[in-house]
Amino acid sequence: MLRDVIEPLYRWIAPPVVAVDPACVAIARQQGMSARLLTLLAARGISTPQELGFFLGAPEEALHDPRLLPDAEAALRRVTLARARGERVLVYGDFDADGLTGLAILVLALRGLGLDAEGYVPERLVDGHGLSRRAIERAGAEGQTLILTADCGTSSGPEIEEAASSGIDVLVTDHHHAGTWPSAAVAVVNPQRADGRYPERRLTGAGVAWKVAQLLLDEPGGAGLSDAARELTDLAAIGTVADVAPILGENRAIARLGLDQLRRARRPGLAALLTRAGIAAAKADLDDIGFALAPRLNAAGRVGEAARAERLLLAVDPEEADRLAVEIEAANTNRREVTRTGLAEARVMLGLAAASGEPDGFGDSAQIAPRLGRADGADDAGLPPAMLVRGEWPVGIVGLIAGRLTEETGRPAVVASPLDPEAGLLRASCRGPEGWHLAEALATCSDLLVRHGGHAAAAGFDIRADRWPEFVRRFLQLAEAAPRRSGRSELRLDLLLPASAIDYGLVHELEMLEPTGPGNPAPALGVTGFTVVRARSASGGHTQLVLGRGRDVLDAVAFRRPDLALSLREGDLIDIVARAASRRFGGFESIQLEVLDVATAGASPAFDLAGAGGRVSGGRGGAYPR
Repeated sequence: MLRDVIEPLYRWIAPPVVAVDPACVAIARQQGMSARLLTLLAARGISTPQELGFFLGAPEEALHDPRLLPDAEAALRRVTLARARGERVLVYGDFDADGLTGLAILVLALRGLGLDAEGYVPERLVDGHGLSRRAIERAGAEGQTLILTADCGTSSGPEIEEAASSGIDVLVTDHHHAGTWPSAAVAVVNPQRADGRYPERRLTGAGVAWKVAQLLLDEPGGAGLSDAARELTDLAAIGTVADVAPILGENRAIARLGLDQLRRARRPGLAALLTRAGIAAAKADLDDIGFALAPRLNAAGRVGEAARAERLLLAVDPEEADRLAVEIEAANTNRREVTRTGLAEARVMLGLAAASGEPDGFGDSAQIAPRLGRADGADDAGLPPAMLVRGEWPVGIVGLIAGRLTEETGRPAVVASPLDPEAGLLRASCRGPEGWHLAEALATCSDLLVRHGGHAAAAGFDIRADRWPEFVRRFLQLAEAAPRRSGRSELRLDLLLPASAIDYGLVHELEMLEPTGPGNPAPALGVTGFTVVRARSASGGHTQLVLGRGRDVLDAVAFRRPDLALSLREGDLIDIVARAASRRFGGFESIQLEVLDVATAGASPAFDLAGAGGRVSGGRGGAYPR
């Protein structure tokens, strides 16, 4: 009986053919890197000797001189003056993980210099985004004559002018784009400034805060990174990962330094949070930051009190840190439940899922993705060009709901909730797929909005409730007119390999790319020549697989792909796209594959060696080009 062909969910794109700089070949040979890994990095844009040297060398070598930052000298002078005068300082942060860690970095750096520094975490519903007048009033009442911002302030010109008129100086550290800079600030340290010459523009708010801390703490003309600045890199790494910055260049250096500090578990608050998350500090990685630490810090500001997370990060007493970690764990559990309920309600309101189809109110997004056509684009009937919904949800979770709706439908999503019912004001968060620019879309609707801002893929705004219907009409028109991507989404492969090439040598070779993350993801391996030995459903909407290759088998798991347990049968010949990892348990090491997509053997043209320059590599990494 003929089996139906198993079509891949994505369109697999073979690795490109790239030229490799001979100087890079020499560096790679010195470092013991294979030709195929060097080619992989070149395809990712790491193609010059300097870039490769930074990637493979000690992380300190990839750090830039903080004095190159805009207004660095002015910032240093003002803090030096504050030390001489014995001034009191307020550090104003944000209520997300990037802003919270940036705040903690600056508070600790200033205290290390002997300054009386206190943090101020804004309340989402009271202070809003950016430097608030409420914080300025508190600074005046407390006798604080200098305010440093973390992850905000670039667009707070009026507030900074008000502070200056009250005799309070404001020093901005930020990474957000803005057309103009607040001229009343004593310094605006932001690598995004048009007049800046700093080599790394991709720093997060915490990253910029850490560079300012480095500026303040390193000895002038001193050799290397000071211990005081190094000890703050765990916080900078969390902010870098939480804000989904590319793990390349200086961000990667910060992540490497920060992981080293995090694994030492010297900061009581982070040690307590890792314990509550069930993570061994010595083995923590960027995934643990992104999926465990950052969501817990964010949860405090989404459904609780963000200042609790600040106290955790600054705690010096392990008992206090553990108590705060317990409270934040409870807030995170609440955040998950509230988001689960809110997403289920939004789906029903949009007609995406019947309540009976998801008994827990929070079905896994990938479980309904094939029905909505997220990846293959084949089942678009009945879906509007954008998903807009308004409900009675905490404003702290509307961005999470919007993100999941975009993930499931491949369409821009706008989720609104009452901000101030008495004033008839709504707050909305937007998320969009690749190719959409939400900030530009909101700009075309600015006459309807009280305030708005954001980036290409994520944005937000406040709007009067009576203007919401007109906004919906206009936004849908924009979405309808926008070019829509047709066909399957692309899945770009880093290497093409036969099943026999998946071995410990390859896995350990790929570890040279770590830490991985956005911009430097774990390699997607296109692997041909597997036979299905077993496929079974696993809890959580996953599929566990045993894949054969001759007399040998490998364990594999396909997260959020429950469909594979139904479509794969014993004996099927398949090609896969997967990530390979080494697992150690009970003193034994084994290879496990994380399967991203599956197709009947030969069904994807990515394995057609005559097309797209594809080349299936053997198991030895290939010879260097001559």
